[in-house]
Amino acid sequence: MRTVIKMLNEAAQKWGRSPYLSQKIDGNWKSLGFDEARDESYHFASSLVKRGFRKEDTIAIISEGRNGWVTTEFGLLMAGCISVPLSIKLLPEEIPFRLNHSEAKAVIVSENVFPKLANVWSEIEGRPLVIVLSDDEVQMRKAAVEAGFSWGVDIIAFEDMVAEGRKGLDEVRGELDKRIEAIDEDDVVTISYTSGTTGNPKGIMLTHKNYYSNSFDAIATVRLPEKANTLIVLPLDHSFAHTVGLYTSLISGFSISFVDSVGGGMKTLRNIPINLAERSPYFLLTVPALTGNFMKKIQAGLRAKGKLLDGIFTRGVAAGIRFHGDGYNRPSLWTRLGAWFPYKLASLLIFPTVRKIFGNNFGFCVGGGALLEIKQQEFFNAIGAPIYQGYGLTEAAPIICSNTPDKHKFGTSGLIMPSIECRIMKDDGTEATPFETGEIVIRGDNVMKGYFKNPEDTAKTLRDGWLWTGDLGYKDPDGFLGVVGREKALLIAADGEKYSPEEIEEAVINNAELINQVMVYNEQRKTTTALVTINAELLKSRAGSSTEDLLAAIEASFFSFQAGAHNIPLQWIPSTFAIIEEPFSENNQLINSTMKLVRHKVRDYYGDRIELMYEDDSAHRQANLEVVGRLLKA
Repeated sequence: MRTVIKMLNEAAQKWGRSPYLSQKIDGNWKSLGFDEARDESYHFASSLVKRGFRKEDTIAIISEGRNGWVTTEFGLLMAGCISVPLSIKLLPEEIPFRLNHSEAKAVIVSENVFPKLANVWSEIEGRPLVIVLSDDEVQMRKAAVEAGFSWGVDIIAFEDMVAEGRKGLDEVRGELDKRIEAIDEDDVVTISYTSGTTGNPKGIMLTHKNYYSNSFDAIATVRLPEKANTLIVLPLDHSFAHTVGLYTSLISGFSISFVDSVGGGMKTLRNIPINLAERSPYFLLTVPALTGNFMKKIQAGLRAKGKLLDGIFTRGVAAGIRFHGDGYNRPSLWTRLGAWFPYKLASLLIFPTVRKIFGNNFGFCVGGGALLEIKQQEFFNAIGAPIYQGYGLTEAAPIICSNTPDKHKFGTSGLIMPSIECRIMKDDGTEATPFETGEIVIRGDNVMKGYFKNPEDTAKTLRDGWLWTGDLGYKDPDGFLGVVGREKALLIAADGEKYSPEEIEEAVINNAELINQVMVYNEQRKTTTALVTINAELLKSRAGSSTEDLLAAIEASFFSFQAGAHNIPLQWIPSTFAIIEEPFSENNQLINSTMKLVRHKVRDYYGDRIELMYEDDSAHRQANLEVVGRLLKA
């Protein structure tokens, strides 16, 4: 039987005390071996059974990545329950729907997230048991009492439940072992809620078979040395981190460490470079927003070193890109010879120091979650820290394809996982030929069971065993999948022609140093436009110029992407853009928990600025000048 618990038990037997999970507590790293993680999970399961939790009861987890996140999930699965992983970045008002819709009987929550939960507790139906993951129980008890909770009654520490389960194990061992034995591969493991970029969130039901199949596919495709290690910088509710971090590690015995989250929020982000140096991961899971930020900081850091080093670095990167080509088709001998000297010079003098931001043992990143623009792929490969683009979605558990160290082609999302069938379907119902764009449709053991309590959307998405992803893409003659973007996020011109905005947005972000964020817009208009936010710090460094000069500099920076954007048709290149003062963020609900733009919300929020771009050129330009002026004074 293909189950997650079988994977855990086999890992405990094979890898024993080899470190599996590590988190930082009071300045020191605390690790659990594979067998210790299994035992802690088993004792937590014992407590759940003792407390009357039944098969298929749902239990939500809202916490930063930490050892207890993993062992609570394994424990609730042993007890026959279902995990509902939720993002720590949810706004308080977004929590009740997910808890109520999933009918959660318990909520596992960290001390950082507890205030959000307490703030909306009156809106939670059924009063689920609150289980706290905290390194400071004294402070947590105080916070719970202040919020009106009764400690030990309706809220309890995870460690206390583990102790309770260990002490009372003999009472429930028979029942617990019976539940573990009865776990079926078609039982639901998680109900994972979509981020709602194009509508209301849906609960995606993923089974043991889904995770088992996708985990073994991942290991067969991206061959890792046994007992490698990684630092988890993505939230564990993110399906990519969930599968690759929690489950594939059971197969290869690799160790996972979690970014230090004490203090939450910005402190966690600031801890990433510190923890990278401390843990020296062999590989990382990332998303384009993170690596794009890394790329800009690397480039800015070299510029600050002076023209000599910056010149060696910049020429070295350009030469490295020529030397490697697209990573699959080898460039000509003359091309490689011409690039060899500047590339090798930078490789000796600059690149090793740059790579140290990832630690001393770094091999590669695997990127997912959004389109990774080719410039990022080429840049990081040139400096010797490659990012291999993959593609997937939660409904597919989530990996559908990936580039790998062994086989990759920059500009694509890689080769299809070995157990998955993939078709590209055109609007007329026929299958596309190579390089023809259509909807990506897949079939395999990784495909979700359906949407929780939503038969209508399940029927639309699952048809005769095939998952219609809603994403657009193409296959090239070598079998690599190119992903164009979401069907529902398409730009639509006045003549009905359609185009994906992501390629344009990534091209701007990765070329325009003054632009932080961009959303390209066209809803049946004659021209395409964009909304952008600005790198205010860099703009202020040029504050000696007039606002007119600075606006001209921003415009030049924005349109600099055109030099390398040969694949973007002219009709889709934005004719102008509106500068937005406030960044798109989770606080204003314009960015979701997976760092993606919620396009319909951005469109509605800035509807007046969008209309101004189409109606009054003079007023539009004046609005941009006024924003630039306010940014300089801020």
